[in-house]
Amino acid sequence: MTVERARGYSLILLGLYAIAIVGWIALSHGLVDRNGKPIGTDFSSFYAAGSLVLDGRAGDVYDMAAHYAREQQLFGAATPYYGWLYPPMFLFVAAPLALLPYPLALAVWQGGTFALYLAIIAAILRRPRGEGGAIARLWLPVAAAFPAVFINLGHGQNGFLTAGLFGAALVALPQRPIVSGILFGLLAYKPQFGLLIPFALLAAGQWRPTIAAGTTVIAMAGATYLAFGPELWWSFAASTETSRQLLLEQGNVGFEKLQSVFAAVRMLGGGISFAYMVQAVASAAAVCSVAWVWRLSTSDPDLKAALLMVATLLASPHVLDYDLMIIAPTIAFLIIASSANGFRNYEITLLAAVWMVPLLARGAAAATGIPLGFLAVLALYALIMRRATLARAGLGSPRIAQA
Repeated sequence: MTVERARGYSLILLGLYAIAIVGWIALSHGLVDRNGKPIGTDFSSFYAAGSLVLDGRAGDVYDMAAHYAREQQLFGAATPYYGWLYPPMFLFVAAPLALLPYPLALAVWQGGTFALYLAIIAAILRRPRGEGGAIARLWLPVAAAFPAVFINLGHGQNGFLTAGLFGAALVALPQRPIVSGILFGLLAYKPQFGLLIPFALLAAGQWRPTIAAGTTVIAMAGATYLAFGPELWWSFAASTETSRQLLLEQGNVGFEKLQSVFAAVRMLGGGISFAYMVQAVASAAAVCSVAWVWRLSTSDPDLKAALLMVATLLASPHVLDYDLMIIAPTIAFLIIASSANGFRNYEITLLAAVWMVPLLARGAAAATGIPLGFLAVLALYALIMRRATLARAGLGSPRIAQA
């Protein structure tokens, strides 16, 4: 794996993505693709929820029948149902988008969040420690061609926003702790990814971002209370039980799409109780390892950031393949943390494999039952933990030229 090859492979993938997207849109009929699904699939749920808010029917977004009726009104009676599973605060994103025609709203949503994602990758890699000719030439095509990008675009999902907010919060943390806390708080729209953040911040004695994050969450909850009333939060709370049973435990979304240890156990035939037990062990290990590394003032902040991001994926039972967008800033932080010593050859191969896995994870799981996505997350976690352990022991990998 050389710089030239990495750039070449990335450009080839970008070309294939462009052909696939243009072809898919060209073969669709209006807003519906050749399979009878809305263009942007999951984004149709966001748009329908936003349109209900604009009609003064915010309370209907958690009523599956009413929400589905709006999707059918927008995209046709035969459209599949795409549920709304987000906290009420995410309606502040969905409602403004619903002011636009659907194609323009989808373009603004994906284009704007994709730009945020690229800007954060650039911010991670272009800090003083990350300056270098190879990175300067390589980061943009590799970040843009990361396979989870294509998956997120196909689903019209929020992986770009999640990766962007998470990465931005960690970039801001050393110099702008209050801003960092606000960005962490905004991640509350994906509550399953908030488990480890307070453990990391408290272990590091980062009180200002912790308070800022909590205040941000409270402020957003208060804003939704004032805008939509308290009933909406009760409706959301009730919907979480339905989504847990249908999507997580019964696998209605497809266990091959989920990339967690819980889904891996269920896909391999394990029972629900056993899957929860294994997930609890993985989550506890993630919490302990993050707290252990973050409490050390001598730990590299970029290595801490990489560990927190990948451990977040390990700790949550509800990780879909588009959520693997978080791997991109994780790798970026790891590259900067390893700038002094470089990587061993097997580590370069491992990172290349992890980078590629999101494109293969769903298909491989469906065909063979092998949870490639979870295994990639686990391998990246092990690599980062090895480096953190060596650093704490005062050891380091021998200096090796990076590819």
